Amino acid sequence: MTAPGTIVVALGGNAVAPPGERPTISNQFRHTRASLVPIVELAAAGWHIVLVHGNGPQVGDELARNEIAGDQVEPLPLGVLVAGTAGWMGYMIQQSLQNALARAGVQRSVVTLITQTLCRADDPDLRTPSKPVGHTLDPVRQARLLARGIPVRDGRRLTPSPKPAGIVEQQMVRDLAAAGHIVIAGGGGGPPVYQDPKLGLEGIDAVADKDRVAAILGREIGAQVLLILTNVTAVYRGFGTPHQEAIRRLTLAGAEHLLAGKELGVGSMRPKVEAAAEFVRTGGERAIIAELAHGLAALRGEAGTTIAKEHA
Repeated sequence: MTAPGTIVVALGGNAVAPPGERPTISNQFRHTRASLVPIVELAAAGWHIVLVHGNGPQVGDELARNEIAGDQVEPLPLGVLVAGTAGWMGYMIQQSLQNALARAGVQRSVVTLITQTLCRADDPDLRTPSKPVGHTLDPVRQARLLARGIPVRDGRRLTPSPKPAGIVEQQMVRDLAAAGHIVIAGGGGGPPVYQDPKLGLEGIDAVADKDRVAAILGREIGAQVLLILTNVTAVYRGFGTPHQEAIRRLTLAGAEHLLAGKELGVGSMRPKVEAAAEFVRTGGERAIIAELAHGLAALRGEAGTTIAKEHA
């Protein structure tokens, strides 16, 4: 492992609420504890750590609660729901990490920040919902959403997902991480906002992609490494075919060539490779995409896919 520096770790919401399992709070706490093992080891090794987490399953459930209780209480807009998930998931991750660090004898403090993600109010992606949230719905619930004009793909509700341009609180994240605190930020991609010329910051009802947010935040705080943890062991050529092949190392040019082709399709791996390439293109030393269980091995170059400007 290279000498410690600053690392941004992106953890998916599915790591906390896996598909096919009831997303009870006790189950989500259990999966959160398991997912934090590599974070504790990074902390013990002296890395300055910023942890960004997704909220796809969780914010989808919040939308469902909104609709079920709509005749009893005022519904909350999507941007506010994103902030809410950043709060309660941040609490869950923060508490679980504090306990894990204490058990390991690692003296590091943990703090959660609700960070706002700057976007363009005229981003065309706001008009074309593309980000799946929530769990897979039964055909009846899918039909109800479609009847209301809410798009569905592969059984999941789609929400708008504007491209992040910056993080409002990036200096605070930088200062806290540099002081040795483990910072949980960009939760659920952070509630998206835009700069209104008269009113200042205003919310957007959308969900920003947490991997893109992690890449932007990493650039803004001067992180050396971006580690994207997912449920796939690596980036693959020919994924899902009999000839699929794991890609261990990619130059930035190689990653851009892969993105220009059709091998990645429009699945969940494309935005991860896009985020990794963006991080390296804008000054990061390397970006790594790896399975949660093999994050530390990937950091050593023994698993996952590493993207750098040139091969080491």
